[in-house]
Amino acid sequence: MKVHKLLVAAIIVCSLPAFAQVNESFSDGDYTANPAWATTAGDWLVNPSFQLQSNNLVANSTFFITTPSTLAVNTQWEIFMALPFNPSSVNYVDVFLTASLADLSNNSNTGYFVRVGNTDDDVSLYRKDAGGVVTKIIDGANGILNTSNNMLKIRVIRAAGNQFTLFRDITGTGNSYISEGTVADGTSTTSSFFGILVRQSTAGFFQSHYFDNIEVKPYVPDVLPPLIQSVTAITVNSADVLFNEPVDVTSSQTLSNYSVNNGIGNPVTAIRDATNSSLVHLNFAANFPNGVNNTITINGVRDVAGNGITNGMAVFSFYVPQRYDVVIDEIFADPSPQVALPNAEFIELKNTSTQPINLQGWKIASASTTSNALPFYILPADSFLILTSTSNAALLSGFGRVMGVTSFPALDNTGTTLSLISRENTTIHAVNYNVAWYNNAVKSDGGWSLEMVDTKNPCAGSYNWKASTDAKGGTPAAKNSVDGANKDVLAPALLRAAAPDSVTVVLTFDDPLDSLKAAAAANYSISDGVGTPVSAIALSPLFNKVQLRLSTPLVRGKVYIVTANNITDCSGNVLQTLRTARLGLSSVVDSSGVIINEVLFNPKSNSVDFVELYNRTNLVFDLKDIYIANRSSSTNIIGSVKQLSTESILLFPGDFYVVSESGATVKQNYVAKNPGNFADVTMPSYPDDKGFVVLLNAQGRVVDELDYDQKWHFGLIDNDEGISLERIDYNKPTQSRDNWFSAASTAGYGTPSYQNSQFRSDLQLQGEVAVLPKVFSPDNDGTDDFSLINYAVAGAGNVANITIFDAEGRAVKVLAKNATLASTGSFRWDGLDDKMRKVPVGAYIIYTEIFNLGGKKKSFKNSVVVAARF
Repeated sequence: MKVHKLLVAAIIVCSLPAFAQVNESFSDGDYTANPAWATTAGDWLVNPSFQLQSNNLVANSTFFITTPSTLAVNTQWEIFMALPFNPSSVNYVDVFLTASLADLSNNSNTGYFVRVGNTDDDVSLYRKDAGGVVTKIIDGANGILNTSNNMLKIRVIRAAGNQFTLFRDITGTGNSYISEGTVADGTSTTSSFFGILVRQSTAGFFQSHYFDNIEVKPYVPDVLPPLIQSVTAITVNSADVLFNEPVDVTSSQTLSNYSVNNGIGNPVTAIRDATNSSLVHLNFAANFPNGVNNTITINGVRDVAGNGITNGMAVFSFYVPQRYDVVIDEIFADPSPQVALPNAEFIELKNTSTQPINLQGWKIASASTTSNALPFYILPADSFLILTSTSNAALLSGFGRVMGVTSFPALDNTGTTLSLISRENTTIHAVNYNVAWYNNAVKSDGGWSLEMVDTKNPCAGSYNWKASTDAKGGTPAAKNSVDGANKDVLAPALLRAAAPDSVTVVLTFDDPLDSLKAAAAANYSISDGVGTPVSAIALSPLFNKVQLRLSTPLVRGKVYIVTANNITDCSGNVLQTLRTARLGLSSVVDSSGVIINEVLFNPKSNSVDFVELYNRTNLVFDLKDIYIANRSSSTNIIGSVKQLSTESILLFPGDFYVVSESGATVKQNYVAKNPGNFADVTMPSYPDDKGFVVLLNAQGRVVDELDYDQKWHFGLIDNDEGISLERIDYNKPTQSRDNWFSAASTAGYGTPSYQNSQFRSDLQLQGEVAVLPKVFSPDNDGTDDFSLINYAVAGAGNVANITIFDAEGRAVKVLAKNATLASTGSFRWDGLDDKMRKVPVGAYIIYTEIFNLGGKKKSFKNSVVVAARF
């Protein structure tokens, strides 16, 4: 084998001293100096991670690398290696602790080496004697390398009396060394080199050997006993003791060597960890007192050198975290476009308690995803921790404490519910964030985090969150830029009630509640003889809902009143005035049970479309069973179907409900007499000129439909932008132009959530033709803007002609020509003539002629006055 000449020369020079030491991390990016290594050119490289990596690309080859080292007795050797393959008899690594020759493959080379791999997938210590005779002197456990991804550290100690001890740590951390055995061997006591020899077969093993953190140093005997590094309560009756060095199995698992005060006593089990020999798991029969300091005393536990601890003492405590002890106080859901923070979603946790809290077993959940359990981690009191995905953890490590979480939930840019769940499956904190919480059009577009203002008020909603004001765009692992006092002094309110079935009621409040008071069944009552529920449960994660179970079933078709008393929110504010809600069992929405009552399809630039619904029956309906859609004018296919609500919201008899993209925007532009009766929905498209509004039930049946047209607006309106179309009569056909009129100017051109400005009740005629009102003023002020010509005829097949004459007998308007009639109905005159001009103020005659195909005819004359307001 040809060895690189330059490196051979370096070896000769460096081997002259009688004492040598190796301390190599390859952090300088090469292996030619400090120390110098000898190898065949091209067989090795230092990779971008500053690790020594094999680079030999020859199948069925043996290659090596060596450096001078004369330490051979009273010596400690240590090396890290990663082998991303399952080793075999032709794929293994020999680490030569001592070698007589630089060429490790030379049959004449002698010394001691650790073989990693071979047939038994083990780590064992060998001696190589003159003539090439190889003897295994410590036989390691078989099968520990029987995996396709091996990462390990090896430590060998040669102590006084040539006592060799072989340790291996298959975690690769150096924190979990396990002894493979001890042997006394003094055959060879000298060395010239330390090195690595690799045996590889096929191309699948090329460049797959990684080495780092190599150390050869004099061995200093351990004469000190182990020290207690930490004691951590894991559960209410178990604790982990971590020593500063590996401890032996027998003494570390002796129960009498441990004792805890406060009446706890000795453990019932003591088990040294299978992978970390410095860690012992203790379990006790008695429980630790919550939040109280305990003192553990340890005697007789020995390290691997036989040194025993005497009267070692440590203080620990167990604490069951309560709601809001740890809160989510910063959310970075939309990193793009970047401001100065990394392009990495994260949430920040803050420990608001006075106790350190172990997050082991905790989880983060969104509406759709729950993370894997968090690892062991102690979050100190009044401190922060960044949680992010495992792939993004490195990007955020420069800001402070950060933990990469497996299956970290994706954070929805527009908002979702995030929950922090303890290992006991208790919701510690939840927040239902929304992009609207930014209150800033620029920052809500990305690059800025949402920060909690007052972490002492953790259950408040939007008013306790703001967009970060920090120049970076957020404050991960640091005090929030918007931090300040923001105490909750508002009383909670009962928003609504729903009944999934006849014996279950769910109440929704506007604030998270004190779960103990919320769970007291005596705090609730229901009218009409239903009385007090048999049970009450506050529902996680937000605790703003309470589920009641009834002993007396609800009856369909009846409206009840539910009352809540003695309820407080999580800040202690008492429920006061807003403590009742209507309740009923919902029915299936059928044709025209819920109708379209008002439509704004051409909003102003600062507003949005809205559709108002009206329940004209005596039944109760659920908005989650109703869908809104449109229809294609070209294909006639219904599309853009949107559910009005994902949770139960009841629509009671005679109620109005407004559906829009933003109820808040509608309420800014119009008077809303029932501000709670708004639902935000991603709306279908409704063109400004004409289009279709379609209501569907849960089975996809059309409940009501309106084919609207801009021309239905009052003819004297020049610009209908921001003016809604209102239904005149609930009980007359939806698809009738005469049943719609522009919302009155005096009502602000829209009446979302309450009775229409142009509403007229169903007027039943006693005679054949009547005009109401007899005096009207067509000025769109909401008062008598038009007159209705109501008719009632017997039989079918009747046809009408209606003409309006002025006082001089001149025809000014043909209102109907050969119009087929139902048994009852009406026509509307809005005070315009045939040329769509407003007629002069004065008296007019409405001449109605009704005839049928049998030749029978009857005429009616009714007077009406067109007036004006001054």
